[in-house]
Amino acid sequence: MTPIYAPDAFIKDKVEALAQQLGLDLPHQEQWNFIQSAESLDLQAAPGSGKTSLIGLKLSLLGQAWASPTRGICVLSHTNTAKDEITHRLTATPAGRRLLQYPHFIGTIQAFTNTFLALPALRSRGIEVQTVDDDAYADEALRLLERHPRFRKLNTALGHRTNGPALVAEARYVCDAGDLIATGPDGTPPFKASSDSGQQFAALKETLTERGVFRYHDMFALAEHHLFHHPQFALAAAHRFPFVLLDEMQDTSDLQQRLLDKVFGSPSTVVQRVGDINQRIFADAPDAAQPSSFPLPHAAQLPVSRRFGSKIAALASDLTVHRRQRIDGAGHDGTVALLLFDDDTVADVVPAFERMAAATVPRQLLLDNPPRVLGARLTRGSAKAFPQSLSCYVPGFTITPVQTTGSLITAARTAQALRRSGDNHAAVTLLWNAIRDVARLASSSGSPPLRRLDRDLATAGGRARLLVHDMLTSPLDSHVEWAVFTGRFLRLLPDLTHSPLKGVTRLADPLAHIPYVTQPAPVPDASADADQSVVASVAGSIQSAKGETHAATLILECLERSGKKYDVHEVLGLLSRQQDASKALVTIQRAAQLVFVGATRPTHLLAFAAHRKRAEPYTEAMTARGWSVHDIHALYL
Repeated sequence: MTPIYAPDAFIKDKVEALAQQLGLDLPHQEQWNFIQSAESLDLQAAPGSGKTSLIGLKLSLLGQAWASPTRGICVLSHTNTAKDEITHRLTATPAGRRLLQYPHFIGTIQAFTNTFLALPALRSRGIEVQTVDDDAYADEALRLLERHPRFRKLNTALGHRTNGPALVAEARYVCDAGDLIATGPDGTPPFKASSDSGQQFAALKETLTERGVFRYHDMFALAEHHLFHHPQFALAAAHRFPFVLLDEMQDTSDLQQRLLDKVFGSPSTVVQRVGDINQRIFADAPDAAQPSSFPLPHAAQLPVSRRFGSKIAALASDLTVHRRQRIDGAGHDGTVALLLFDDDTVADVVPAFERMAAATVPRQLLLDNPPRVLGARLTRGSAKAFPQSLSCYVPGFTITPVQTTGSLITAARTAQALRRSGDNHAAVTLLWNAIRDVARLASSSGSPPLRRLDRDLATAGGRARLLVHDMLTSPLDSHVEWAVFTGRFLRLLPDLTHSPLKGVTRLADPLAHIPYVTQPAPVPDASADADQSVVASVAGSIQSAKGETHAATLILECLERSGKKYDVHEVLGLLSRQQDASKALVTIQRAAQLVFVGATRPTHLLAFAAHRKRAEPYTEAMTARGWSVHDIHALYL
């Protein structure tokens, strides 16, 4: 029997040669243990430990040694961002680039489920998927509920419930003992199955299924249902992929893990799961995995962070909530600071931080990677407390709205980049979804657009497929070229939507041609008193910064979800008492978990902003930890 890959794939000489080519150092035995392991394992990796670099190195080594032309490596992640980062690493070597093609698969768990399980199941029923998107599903479900007389009793019944619209907009399938059941967002049917409302609720869900409109969650239930009745598909997938690597494992839900276990649960399949349970930012999701599911008790560890030094490492170690881990800092021994503000100096916090960053971080680092300002809450809620969110500290801050101008050409260019990297499935899916979104604006009926997409070039569906192919393979640099594509698209729309066009003027923005955007050079402040060394910061949520590396990071004290406690204040109390974070109250654990994610981003400067009245009881303890404590007035004036 031909081996799947050469047995010398991970020998010392090959590892060292490829690591040198990629510019990687491997000074720790834990790194070698992971690289050379050919068995199933869990790896708990501290922030900044070089996890993604090691994954890229290991996969490239496998790519060098891979021998089978029909069986491949399956690399799965929770997010597209993590998948894109792995893909980027693999493009650095010829061996890595081979993994971007058949028989290998690199994508999200959602994409794997859709490609190999849910879509084949739907095609066997003659259903052509139009969209898999929670927002698009909600729009179609509520439109159908309001407009179709078949669901009149259901609409009346839902009108008596405060969460009535959500029950329909967020309705999902669950697979229960081999039966596919329509449920509300909590996973249970909102009505008795035998009642008129219950029957109409199930019928509305089935109508949307026949139209090819689904929620993300539906695809997992459809896949689970398909595997229950056709277990040979799991055997086929396991045979196709004898080596599986799961990245960002901490954010995998119970539903996703259950499905993956059914597909890759065979002892003959090597499954290596990698992540950091203490960065589990989706822990509050209804179907989030239990903390004990990853990592297993005997998991390997990467405890050394090369992103930051001992001070940040000590702080991060004390905030490991889900699994206690002593993190060693091997990076720059930076500064940890506490900035104290009063009621009248809230707006001075960020400028003071920017001045501090300018004084403590090399300027070129700040220019290459501007200071980041993070908060757990972006905008104010109903509470009267102030400050309570990032927007309170940064006057004029608003959540950036979705950009619609040129949305189709932007999607087409992104799809072309995905295609060039070898991810044809993601490229086609992205472009089809963008086209459907635009077509929905022009549809005069309540039915979803693009309902039938035949392959015959004599049909509208066939011409639409040809249009997608041409948009993926043709230059999009000129407005003339783009006008040709949009003209073809507009001529196709009436046939694709099965209705006269409506609101064509609304398509002007999505179909607009925009040139490739380059970032303009910053304009220096010419005012006489401007501090030329200060680099303006970039504000955002802690959650959005996960996986990033910053030169300097400020974490703002924000009101947590109960509206009664402040996150940084609670964390300061936890640290001053030297309390085990895993044994703290749930609200404090949640605050510690988010602060952990934000605090492990910077290389040189980590700062916290807290109100003086709340923070003063803890300043002595923070000073004893080696932190520097500053009054905003002293820094700003």
